[in-house]
Amino acid sequence: MDESTYVVREPEPYGARPHDPLAVALGNASLLGVGYLMLRRWGLAVFSVAVTVVVVSLLASTARTSYEIVVLVWWVAVTAHGWFLARGGAGRGGAVRGQRLVALAVTLPVLLAAGLLRYDASRIGGSVTEARESGDCVGVSAAQDRVWFGHRVADAPLTARGDEVVQDCRRLDTARAQLASSLTGDTDALERGFKTLASVLAEPGNEKTVEATLNDFLRALPAEDPCDTVTLTYWLRDRESSHDLLDRSAETARRTAPAALVECGDDLMDTDDWRQARAQYERLLDEYPDDGLASRARKGARKATLSIELDNVRSLLAGGDDKQPEYCSHPAKYSGAKPLSKGPNRALYYGHDEYSEDYSAKLPGSWKANDPTDAVLVVCMGEESFGSSVETCPYRAQSSGATTYVTFYKIALPVKVYELRTGKLVANRKIQISGSSCPSVIKYYTSGGIDPGPLSSRSVTESTSDVRAAFRPLINR
Repeated sequence: MDESTYVVREPEPYGARPHDPLAVALGNASLLGVGYLMLRRWGLAVFSVAVTVVVVSLLASTARTSYEIVVLVWWVAVTAHGWFLARGGAGRGGAVRGQRLVALAVTLPVLLAAGLLRYDASRIGGSVTEARESGDCVGVSAAQDRVWFGHRVADAPLTARGDEVVQDCRRLDTARAQLASSLTGDTDALERGFKTLASVLAEPGNEKTVEATLNDFLRALPAEDPCDTVTLTYWLRDRESSHDLLDRSAETARRTAPAALVECGDDLMDTDDWRQARAQYERLLDEYPDDGLASRARKGARKATLSIELDNVRSLLAGGDDKQPEYCSHPAKYSGAKPLSKGPNRALYYGHDEYSEDYSAKLPGSWKANDPTDAVLVVCMGEESFGSSVETCPYRAQSSGATTYVTFYKIALPVKVYELRTGKLVANRKIQISGSSCPSVIKYYTSGGIDPGPLSSRSVTESTSDVRAAFRPLINR
């Protein structure tokens, strides 16, 4: 019989099982240390996963491009290192295929997930950019809200740029609130709002979102209170040019100012703040003389001026308790008063002091005014004295029998007459009031039982017609 020869293969030493370099490299390409696990390099596997966690965390938290490069370098390094460790140890075909299938089963999903997440992050970034370019901050936030941790790992810089856009929109929300607050006439809030807009505009790509925020504010003009609108429009008009889209606010201010000035003037007139009202009307006439509201402003300024003059005249005519009103020494005009005309002109009459006889009580009502609004003249009467002598008559004292000769005089009354419309002095004379003289009986007072007799000089006793005759030349033209 022929002898048969048998060859028996020696068993492989423990831990020396051959591994396919491609399978190990693919396993490490997952960044999960799978290749090292195939090689039973447990320490390297744990170290590899730890480093992966660290660099991925840094990438997601900082979103720096440099960390993307670090991750890429780390991925190439562990993949190449796995190949290096497994080289020269290729096993049989079936084992190789199994190892490769295991490596692919782990690495392929990881790479596919990273690719899909990066693609989805790109789509989200595109939505953010599109919303920003249309000035839609709400759309920016809605798009960026779709970002999660996976996107931040797959494409950290892109998602970080989206976060920056969202942050810019939040700053614009702050600017919007500041500008809305300024509509009460708060120029400090207005200044803060524009500073915020300028800081956001300084970042590239924010032109449309800033423009949308600015447009919302400009559409809110005019404010509810026209005087607040005046304050805002003048701040906007006088704002130093920044040579960018924020300068559009000045043009809006110029369009809004005329109506605001007139309406503010009207409101101030309603509250009797005539000086401020006139200032608003005159502002329009000085700065926008050709505006369609100029005629209304002129009427308003005229009305305000008349109100100021009337208020001043009333104050001057108020006078004191025991003296003539200040008007008699410091006259002022009221342009709304009627001009002097033929016939009697209504007048306001003021005596020398509280003890002076009120001669105006004997004048007809058609000669007297109740208020500066229906007066033409102001008549200021001085201290009366003796005028021309009229007649001298003897009188005998009843108690002593002594005879006294009494001379009767007309009543001399200095008067100043002012035309209220101009405040000018139109008459400064001393009128004399006639009257009856030498009555049959004269009453007088004695003191201490001594009867010196009546005074030797007395004024005539005036009648209503006598007073009217004296005053008629003053108020008639």
